[in-house]
Amino acid sequence: MENEFYRHYKERVVPALRERHKYKNVHQIPRIEKVVVNTSIGSQPDVKQALDEAKAELALITGQQPAETRSKKSIANFKLRKDQLIGAKVTLRGERMYEFLERLIKAALPRIRDFRGVPPRSFDGNGNYTLGVPDQTIFPEVELDKIKRNIGFDVTIVTSARTDEEAKSLLSEMGMPFADRAKKPAAQAA
Repeated sequence: MENEFYRHYKERVVPALRERHKYKNVHQIPRIEKVVVNTSIGSQPDVKQALDEAKAELALITGQQPAETRSKKSIANFKLRKDQLIGAKVTLRGERMYEFLERLIKAALPRIRDFRGVPPRSFDGNGNYTLGVPDQTIFPEVELDKIKRNIGFDVTIVTSARTDEEAKSLLSEMGMPFADRAKKPAAQAA
């Protein structure tokens, strides 16, 4: 069974990208390789409970069991010890990845209050895009009355694009609502 969002990629996005960037070979056309959803519990006083809640929310949102992440080194100012549990992450590929992206683009992002689009400058220079989500309540599967604490997370979309311009074309064609840089808020224009 093929995902509708993947079918959209094959039938509409690939021909549009091929036309726009004049690719000669099908394998040159950028594609989304994986999506990594990452959260950190920060300096919560009850680390174990906060981590369990974060893992449960990530599992609910992504449909996959998250892996725990540990600190790589000790930092005294943050009261952080080496190998201390500090968060959780999920790496999505294949059908689950396309299902998550479809829910993110079509259901979750439009639910953000005063949403004007995602920032177009969040590319890393190698064609990968990272988006910060302030809390999990934008996802429809999260029940608001069961939330004990807000959990923010980062969504990194890893593409096979060689440049940020190619990656932005890919994500725009997939439906990612980028903010228009030409329109500046009235406060900044003055």
